[in-house]
Amino acid sequence: MTVAEVFPSSGAQPNRFPLSANLELFCIFDKGDDEGAFGPRHLVNLGWRVTGEIDVPALRGALDDVVRRHEILRTEVIRGTGDDHQRVLPPTPVDLQVIDLPADDARSRDERADGFINEVEHFELRAAHLPHIRAVLGRFDERDAVLVLLTHHTASDGYSMAVLIREIAALYAQHKGFGPADLPAPVQYKEFSAWQQEALASENAQRAREYWRRKLDGAQMSMLTTDQPEGVPYGYAVHRQIFPRELATAAQNLAKGLRASPFMVLLAAFNALWYKMTGDADVVVPTLSSGRGEPRFAEAIGPFFNLVPLRTDLSDCPTFTALVTRTRATCLEAYAYDLPFAHIAAEAPDLNKPYEAGNLSACAFQSFQFPGLMEDTTVGDLTYTEVRRRVQSSSETSEIPNGIVFTVDLLPSGEIAAHARYNKADFLESTIEKLLGNYREILALVTTNPTIAVRDL
Repeated sequence: MTVAEVFPSSGAQPNRFPLSANLELFCIFDKGDDEGAFGPRHLVNLGWRVTGEIDVPALRGALDDVVRRHEILRTEVIRGTGDDHQRVLPPTPVDLQVIDLPADDARSRDERADGFINEVEHFELRAAHLPHIRAVLGRFDERDAVLVLLTHHTASDGYSMAVLIREIAALYAQHKGFGPADLPAPVQYKEFSAWQQEALASENAQRAREYWRRKLDGAQMSMLTTDQPEGVPYGYAVHRQIFPRELATAAQNLAKGLRASPFMVLLAAFNALWYKMTGDADVVVPTLSSGRGEPRFAEAIGPFFNLVPLRTDLSDCPTFTALVTRTRATCLEAYAYDLPFAHIAAEAPDLNKPYEAGNLSACAFQSFQFPGLMEDTTVGDLTYTEVRRRVQSSSETSEIPNGIVFTVDLLPSGEIAAHARYNKADFLESTIEKLLGNYREILALVTTNPTIAVRDL
C-alpha cells in the first residue's frame, strides 16, 4: 500500500502525511516548543574523530545533500489542531559551526574531544527550525578534528545517526572528486508511517496485541522513588562510568555459554539489581529497540526506535543462570510480537499507573548495538572513528520526555561504557552514581558466580 492510498495527498491539502506511532507518542508528551518532546533539548547527539585535512565547503555540501535525500530532516509536525500530521518542506542549508579548539597541554586530545562533545550537547535545536540537523566541527589542527552531529529526536534516533555519518562521509568524498557516492535510493519516513498504519491493521498486529494483553496482565512499570531535591529546576544531566575489560569479557563469555546475547545478560543483571533495590520480583523494564523490523527501512532516517516493556518474574528464580534463561525467553517472545509502545500500553491498562503517584520515575535500559559504526573507517581522504569511550559526566545534556535512560555500550577496547541521563529535578547525582555503581557490582558478582541464588544478591 502506498502513502497516497493510506493518507491521500491530492486535493485541497497536497502535502499532508500521517504521523507514525512514535510521532503520535511524542505528541502525547508535547509540552510546547520550550520543553518536552518538541523542546529544543530533545536531541540525539553523536561525535566522531575525523583525521585528514577537512574541506569545509565540501562538508557543507555533504550535509546539505543528506537533507535533500531524507525528507524527515525537513518535515514539520503539525500538532495541536486536532488533525496532527506531517508536512514536508523544501531543503534549506544545514547550520555548520567551525570552532578552532585552543591548545591545552594538561589534557590529552581524547579527553578534550569528550569534553567538547559534552559542550555541544548543551546546544539547542528547535523543532520548528528546519532542517532538523546541526553540525559542529571542532578542530585541534588541520588534520585532527571532532565532528558532532545534533538532530532533533522527532526526526532521528541513534540508529539513524549511524546511517547519517556513513552517508555524509560518502557524499563528502564525492564532493572531493572520489567518484559518485555509492548510496541506495533513499526510503522516506512518510513511507514508513504509511506502511506502519497498514501493518497495525493486520492479523499479525492483532496477534501481537493478544500476546501483550496476556503478558502484561496486571503488570505495572517498575519505578524508582525520586529524590525530588528542593528548588532544582527541570533539566537533564548525564553521569558516566567505565567498567573494566574483564567485566565485559565475563559477560560475553557467559552469554555465549547460555546461548544468549550480551544484551540479555546485561539486562538480566539489571533485572537482578532492580529486585535487590525494590524487593519487587515482578520486574517490568522498558527497553529500547531499533524498531526496524521491516528490512526496507534499514537505511532510512527517522525516529524508528521502539520502547518495549519486558516483564520478567524473579519470584522463584533459583540462580542467575536461570534468570538469564528467563530474560532470554522474555526478549525472544517480545521480538516475535513487535508492536509500538503506545499500542502495547493500550492493552495493559495498569502499566502506566505508577506515574499517577507523582514521585516515581521509570528507568529505560538500552545497549548500543548499531550496525555499521564508523571505527577507523577511511572514506575518500578522511578517516572517521566514533567517540564512544565517554568518561566525563555533565550537569547539562540533551533531554528525554521523562524518566531515566540507562545505557551500556560494549566498546572496541573491551570495556563497557555506562551512562545514565536523568532529570535533576527528580534525582541527585549521587543517587545516579550509586545506581551505576550498584549495577557494576551486581554484574561483577553474577558473571563471576552465575549459579548464585538471586535472593542472595
